[in-house]
Amino acid sequence: MVLATWTSTICFWAWNMIGPMSTTYADRLDLSSSQASMLVATPILVGSLGRIVTGPLTDRYGGRVLFIFVALASIIPVLAVGFSAEADSYVMLLVSGFVLGVAGTVFAIGIPFAKSWYESSRHGFATGVFGAGMVGTALSAFFTPRFVRWFGLVPTHVIIAVALAVTAGLCVVLMKDSPEFTANSEPVVPKLVAAAKLGVTWEMSFLYAIVFGGFVAFSNYLPTYIKTIYDFSAVDAGTRTAAFALAAVIARPIGGSLSDRIPPKWVVLASLAGTGVLAVVAAFQPPPDFWSAVTFIALAIFLGIGTGGVFAWVARRSPAKSVGSVTGIVAAAGGLGGYFPPLIMGATYDEADNNYTVGLLLLALTAAAALAYTAFKLSSHEPEAVTAQQKS
Repeated sequence: MVLATWTSTICFWAWNMIGPMSTTYADRLDLSSSQASMLVATPILVGSLGRIVTGPLTDRYGGRVLFIFVALASIIPVLAVGFSAEADSYVMLLVSGFVLGVAGTVFAIGIPFAKSWYESSRHGFATGVFGAGMVGTALSAFFTPRFVRWFGLVPTHVIIAVALAVTAGLCVVLMKDSPEFTANSEPVVPKLVAAAKLGVTWEMSFLYAIVFGGFVAFSNYLPTYIKTIYDFSAVDAGTRTAAFALAAVIARPIGGSLSDRIPPKWVVLASLAGTGVLAVVAAFQPPPDFWSAVTFIALAIFLGIGTGGVFAWVARRSPAKSVGSVTGIVAAAGGLGGYFPPLIMGATYDEADNNYTVGLLLLALTAAAALAYTAFKLSSHEPEAVTAQQKS
């Protein structure tokens, strides 16, 4: 579990290599708000869609093989981003960012891997601990701008590429699949089709698109937001983004553990309510540094608790043989939930009044709609068939 969480951490760092530097690239390449948003969002899109594949492949080959593959496959894209940025090429950065999305597929590997190591009563804890690998976004936000200032663009990306290679080597030597893991050799496409027919898949996808999508979107776009609204430097904006991401990471296992003790529905409801309220507060642009920090860190905590709660709910409600496929689709939905907000924020930015009010209010409305759906449409108890199956 420790090694799996670390692999997730370094892959999330790689996946978020562009976000912390987006304001620097925007200045160097004279990018519009929409162009900068596209640059940030492209790795999110590919990393999200790729989870649809890595989830069911984990059911078939086990987490160990997939962790090694993703770590190795992320090396060349990381290097390509560094060289593209050094060449001041927007097109090359977009293409490199597209391929960099492979690093983001790691999340769909870890959920079934973590679940297989723990009994059902601790699945919320297990998925929450693995989910703490999201701290890679915080590390990237904090260290990537500093590494670039200390060592330069290309050397910074070489450092992360080496870290990925070392991580893959550690997985080869030390990682193993749970003794409880049983390979599911059924073809991937039919498994995905079967998972897509389950109501739980789309219910959880909707909720995860909001809570994890919100986390991903802010972790990638917050440097741009902070620099635009509060005029901080790239390094200072990265520091504040790292605090946001770290708060969400700490909150995730808390949400998972709470969901082992009380129905996950109540954890998710609390998350959505807090997210909606704080999005409205953020729209009023609380002054730096104290009140803006309180607002965004509180928002991160509610989003983090929600991500832990939703995936604890997924682990409880998914049929045992389909958990990887369901996880892949839900994780993809979460990533896609993080793809669109940066584009919306860039498109709705009010340059005259320097605000993102429309984008933040749209987040609040979405959270309110999900809150109502969860409260009135979803049961706080698992279906009897699923509960019986997980006990067997």
